[in-house]
Amino acid sequence: MVPPVQIAVEELTVTGGTGEIDLRGRLRRPELAPALRIALATGQLRRPLRESLQALIALLADGRYELTGPHTLCDDLELTPLSPWPPADASRVEYYRTAIRSRHKPVAVLLDGHILDGHHKIAAYRAEGVTPVVVQLTPC
Repeated sequence: MVPPVQIAVEELTVTGGTGEIDLRGRLRRPELAPALRIALATGQLRRPLRESLQALIALLADGRYELTGPHTLCDDLELTPLSPWPPADASRVEYYRTAIRSRHKPVAVLLDGHILDGHHKIAAYRAEGVTPVVVQLTPC
């Protein structure tokens, strides 16, 4: 029998967030700091996740959130892209496909099923027939 996978769960409260990312209407793809983009592209996120994702968390609307991952995406979760789908930059998708074939695990970031970061990563995982690796933020 295969033991169940333990998913890291962190609860966090955002106070003083910019509200740039808000499920109540101002939800758009954020511009991320270069260091965070590199960490997500390479799957090199450190724990606790709230520290690795601090720049992204600061963009959230105030409230309580649950942060999980990185883990493989549940098959039944329907994703909503915040950018045109499929992503137009085929070379970027190919870059991530090459990384996935090399056993790297780029990480996409989801907020309640919306793709905040990782449109090209999700497209690459799907093209390779591999379950995407994600970090999920869920409002409590």
